[in-house]
This record gives sequence, structure tokens and C-alpha cells, in this order.
Amino acid sequence: MPDDRRRSRSTEAFFGRRRGKALKPRQAELLDRYLPEWRIDLASPPPAALRNVFDHAPTRIVLEIGFGGGEHLLHRALSDPHGGFIGVEPFVNSMAKFVAAAADEGLTNVRLHDDDATQLLDWLPDASLDGVDLLYPDPWPKMRHWKRRFVNAANLDRFARVMKPGAVFRFASDIDTYVNWTLRHIEIHPAFEWTARNAADWREPYDGWPGTRYEAKALREGRTPAYLTFVRR
Repeated sequence: MPDDRRRSRSTEAFFGRRRGKALKPRQAELLDRYLPEWRIDLASPPPAALRNVFDHAPTRIVLEIGFGGGEHLLHRALSDPHGGFIGVEPFVNSMAKFVAAAADEGLTNVRLHDDDATQLLDWLPDASLDGVDLLYPDPWPKMRHWKRRFVNAANLDRFARVMKPGAVFRFASDIDTYVNWTLRHIEIHPAFEWTARNAADWREPYDGWPGTRYEAKALREGRTPAYLTFVRR
């Protein structure tokens, strides 16, 4: 059995540090106020219908793993008030930044998880997601750390279980080795198909793409992002 299938959750360190600088007082206040309200309670049984974790009945539900500064998640939630958006981010400072922005915008269609994404994926009901976004994940560039990359056989199995047939998995990165890594894993996984038919399909950003600070940094440093789209068969 491949190593990435054998690994238990206790060794799945897909993310790095949990905290950075001390939070600004207002960020800390809003985080304490809104995160308990928006956090998905994994101690409770998963609902028969995932839409029940929201205050409305969303027309579609999309999960974003590792949302970083939250620019993309905020944009998606604002652009589609009838949708439901679940964001995962273990880094406290990034979570605080997003929560403050979401509170300022009066968002009501977001739910959050501030720990390991695999915990949430294993809790979610079968075929409950319309999309999964993994945008500029940590590339873990050193070979000895490749096992910490989020894209692996075990996590693609997790995606396959919780995604509806026809649901879309979007992966963006400016690191060529991680792009190629992801394509190789998708190629051998029976549940996913790469939708690209020409170079523009992976060179051009997604429709309505707002850009992120990680993307801006990559472009400043001369790296070319790739925007991959895969469909759940």
C-alpha cells in the first residue's frame, strides 16, 4: 500500500505553523464573537443534508481548503449569496483576517473549520459538495516533505466520497513540481477527469477570479500560475 494511504491522521501534518503575530484587538474580538457561531461542530453527527449547517438552504455548497488571506472565499461568498461556502484554515491569523472581513460584509453564508481539513472531510456526508477549491496550497518543495502535500491518493479518495458526480475540484499553484504532482495523481485516480482541452484552459484564471496575495507574489517573482479543473466522474 502506498505510504500516503498508510499514514494516520496523527502524522498528516499538511499545514505548518498555527500562529503568527499577536492579533489586533478588533480582529481578536470579532474572531471570539463569530468563529464559534460559524464553526462546524464536528463533535455532532453529520447532518443528513449538509445544507442544514447553514441558516439558509444553499443552492450549492463549495469547500475551500487553506483559504489563506481569504480573498477568494470572501469574493465567492459575496458573489453568490444563495450558495453555501465552507472554509478551512488552521492558521489563526488568516482565520482572524477572514472573519473580520466577513463580519464587516455581513456574510451569513459561510461556515468554517480551523483545524486539519481531513477531519472535516471525514465528517462530511457522502456526495454533499458541489465543489472543492485547493488554491495555492503549501507546496512543501523539499523532496523529504512531499508526503505533506495535500494532494495524495488518500485525500483524493476523501474528495471522491464527499463530492457529487459532476462536482468540480479546482487546484491552482505557481509551483511546477506540485502542478505535475497533482496531474499525475489525478491521472491514476478513477474518480476524476481533467477538463483541459487546450493550454488556455489551465493558463487563464477561473471565471470571476479575484486574484489572491499569493498569486500576486508569484507573478512578482516571475512564476506562472496554473489553474487546473477536474470533474468528479
